[in-house]
Order: sequence, then C-alpha cells, then structure tokens
Amino acid sequence: MSKYYFHRLFSAMMGCSLNHYILSRRLNASLQLIQNNHVSLTDIAYQLNFGTPSSFTRAFKRQYGITPSSLRLKEIVIAQEPIPSVVQRPIKNINGDIVTDFTLTEFETIKVCGIAFEVDLATEDYKTKIRSHSKMLQNSIDETISGPCYVIYSNCQPNSTRFKVLFGVPIDLKINKPYYFTVDLPQFFCAKFKYFGDLLDIGDVFKTDYARFLKISKLETENSDIELIQSFDHIHNLDSAYHIYAPIKKLPIDSEI
Repeated sequence: MSKYYFHRLFSAMMGCSLNHYILSRRLNASLQLIQNNHVSLTDIAYQLNFGTPSSFTRAFKRQYGITPSSLRLKEIVIAQEPIPSVVQRPIKNINGDIVTDFTLTEFETIKVCGIAFEVDLATEDYKTKIRSHSKMLQNSIDETISGPCYVIYSNCQPNSTRFKVLFGVPIDLKINKPYYFTVDLPQFFCAKFKYFGDLLDIGDVFKTDYARFLKISKLETENSDIELIQSFDHIHNLDSAYHIYAPIKKLPIDSEI
C-alpha cells in the first residue's frame, strides 16, 4: 500500500498518528533508562534517536509534565505503559476518510434477563467488576443454554464516568438472587459496529471511533438512557467477535430503514 494510505489506515486503527505513536513508545522506553543512573541523559536521547538532548527534554516534558533531569533527581517513578493492544474492526472509506465500518439499523425491542450492577470507568477495577459479574451470570444458568448475550450500558449522567450495567440474555430466567432483573429494551435507531477482541479493551477505542464516525457521517447522538449495547453471539464465549449498538438521531433520509 502507499505510504499515504498506510498513515491513514494506522490512524483509523490506533486512534493516533503513526508519528505520535512512535514518539510515545520512545518516551515510554526512556523511563527505564532514566531510572538507571549509569546512563547519561544525553546518551539516552541519542539512543532513542532524538536529534538533540534538548528535543528529547521538550518531548518528555510535554508527555509527562516533568523534565528527565527532574525525574532522575527527585527519584519519582513513572510506570511504563505496556504495548497497546490492537482491537480489530472492519473499516470503510466514507467522504474520503477512513472510519470504522458501520451499519445504520434499528435495534429491535427485546426482553433481557440478567444481573445488574454499576461501574465507574475512571477506576482501575471496573474491568474486574464486569468480568466477575459476567461469571456470576454464566454460573447461574444451565450450560445447555446457548445463544446471544448483551452488555447494556445506561444512565450515564453528564460529566460522569459511572454507568449502570446489565449483563443478560434474551431468555426468561428464574433466578431468585439479589440484583437479578428482567428489562424490556426499547426499539431505537442506531449505528452498528463490529469488533474482534477482548470485550473490555473497547472503551477508549470505541470513543475515538464513534467521535470520528459522527464527525465524518454528520450524524448526532440520540438522547437516550442507553449509552451503548454490546452483543455477543454466544453467552459462553465472550472472546468472540461482537457488535456494538450506539443510539443516534434518525435523519429524514433514514426513515425508510
């Protein structure tokens, strides 16, 4: 592929430019070297292919809010970031730009039974919380029950990171335990996206994709209690591909859908 197309494709998949990604990884690698007092900051700069020590210092301060020399003197520890995982998703070219592939569709009314809880995406333990509750539901149903399941995020207040979550299946379950509910999901117009990968690695990636999709498609989010829905084909296989449904406003041209 051409260099130009590769850069556009990389940006669409990773949510940042290739140059920004490479710079971030080089600065990330410098953290461990700075904590090694046997390597000079000048050597670190050249080792990581910065043109001058001053350009390394400027880039480092922009990234971490502190200079490399101050970090070393104050003996502050900044943890290295792991290599970002790549959440795979189909892409398409729209209006001359690359965005995550989507379908405009109606999410049909459905009754979902499952376990309800609340998560705060600003905390470190939200992934563990979602996993533990999904296991609770899986352990509460017969292994012979198969079919789809849904993770429904709703009622996020303005400027909040707290969501109500329902992990459930479209089956009438009889589970006499706290926090088990049956809800009727209303029909709504939405954008449907397909992803491959861990169900919890989608957060920041989806926000980037969705913002880009809205900007390029000139669509707007719908004012709805439901923020988004993840749909899996199999309740016992949450590592499979899944769809995300996000409510959007229906334009007059979409009325025929």
